[in-house]
Amino acid sequence: MFTGIEGKVAVVTGAAQGIGAVVARTLAERGALVAAVDRNEAALKETVRGVAGARPYPADVSDSASVEAMVEAVERDLGPIGILANVAGVLRLGELVEVSDDTWTSVFAVNTQGVFNVSRAVARRMMTCRTGAIVTVSSNAARVPRTRMGVYAASKAASTALTKTLGLELAEHGIRCNVVSPGSTDTPMLRAMWTSPASRTSTLDGDPTAFRVGIPLGKLAEAEDVAQAVLFLASDQASHITMHDLCVDGGAALGA
Repeated sequence: MFTGIEGKVAVVTGAAQGIGAVVARTLAERGALVAAVDRNEAALKETVRGVAGARPYPADVSDSASVEAMVEAVERDLGPIGILANVAGVLRLGELVEVSDDTWTSVFAVNTQGVFNVSRAVARRMMTCRTGAIVTVSSNAARVPRTRMGVYAASKAASTALTKTLGLELAEHGIRCNVVSPGSTDTPMLRAMWTSPASRTSTLDGDPTAFRVGIPLGKLAEAEDVAQAVLFLASDQASHITMHDLCVDGGAALGA
């Protein structure tokens, strides 16, 4: 059992669906007071429905003013933030030479600018308490090139570097900053990428035409697998771990 979660205020972005929703529920089940954040207000309310200790806080992570208002509301309602899980993310596919300016900007707005906006707002407040844990959900695509995923990979690599640097700068304040890098995880985002029944097979077995090796463990991750990694890095059991990147991909990145 992971300790040090109960009673802490935890902000979870991207909580309306997928990994973010499971992270929010997992932290709440361990006794955290969870501020579930997403710009999809209707889906966000469904996430927290029936989850004791979780409350919705609609906000757009790409908008710094929206983020500041959300963080202020969380600390006013629940108390000082002790845990931040940056999970909000978007994926747009396309070869880099064909990617539009709007696609590049929109992906970075959430995946990188969003991590910066929320981490900065929360870290400033954590510094006064001299304690806290920040966990950013990145991707194994930040480690290994993936065809047609260049924008996503670049944005996730940037959020990984941002989080590690933040960990270095905040270490003297007792704040730990770590990264979880999932691979293919059974979520709406992954299923939206599949174009035929064969897509699942190629995800598991690999696709030589895309220079992709597949998943050595032979199975997709579940959102719960990623949530458990976030839970660990936010817990007291990881009290001497910071600036670490924990890959949860069944070996798909071959340990890169």
